[in-house]
Amino acid sequence: MNYKMTKEVIDLLEKFEKENDKQYYSADINGFREWICDRLSSGNSQIDEPYWEGKEKGRSPESAITTLLLHLNRYAKNYSKSAISNSDFVTQEDFIYLINLKAFGQMTKMELIKKNIHDKPVGMLIITRLLKNGWIEQTESDIDRRNKLIKISEKGTEALEKQMTKIRQATDIVSGNLTYNEKMELIRMLNKLDRFHYPIFSKNIDSKDLIKTVYEEYSFKN
Repeated sequence: MNYKMTKEVIDLLEKFEKENDKQYYSADINGFREWICDRLSSGNSQIDEPYWEGKEKGRSPESAITTLLLHLNRYAKNYSKSAISNSDFVTQEDFIYLINLKAFGQMTKMELIKKNIHDKPVGMLIITRLLKNGWIEQTESDIDRRNKLIKISEKGTEALEKQMTKIRQATDIVSGNLTYNEKMELIRMLNKLDRFHYPIFSKNIDSKDLIKTVYEEYSFKN
């Protein structure tokens, strides 16, 4: 056994745990692998910078990223709207809630709402609509009877399956002309961003304090 290499790996794992105190990466082998990849990437001084609109006038990459993400969200919503046309679904959130219930099984209302990154009032309106249509069923939790567990119903499964061909086509279109490798790299980067933002979202920080709190807690540049 190469004990020197083993010690180096252990030292690297210790460094990973210290630097990952805010859990930017998942605390498993996949997170460790991503951390290694990012360290190797950041060590490469020869970065091939892409062009973005307004770059020549000093527009920041952060501004470009924010705008592009907003644009992609709107494009995706347009395709989702097309996928549910001539159906009983009112919004894309209706079928996304059902997809989550089908994929992850029954959960509390708040677990489902948080999984979809919604505020409670918005999420409750969607759940109420799904209950009214008979697409989900609710039961009392054995652990806490104040909580209602919800799951997709047979009627909800049928409604979802009826639209799944169009929904899958919509998701294919959103991925556009990316190659398989580009899709994998994009998933890696979006996962990293999601792991950064979700804990902040889960704290339910008041809107008026949100930016100030995050800037101070995560030591962003001024």
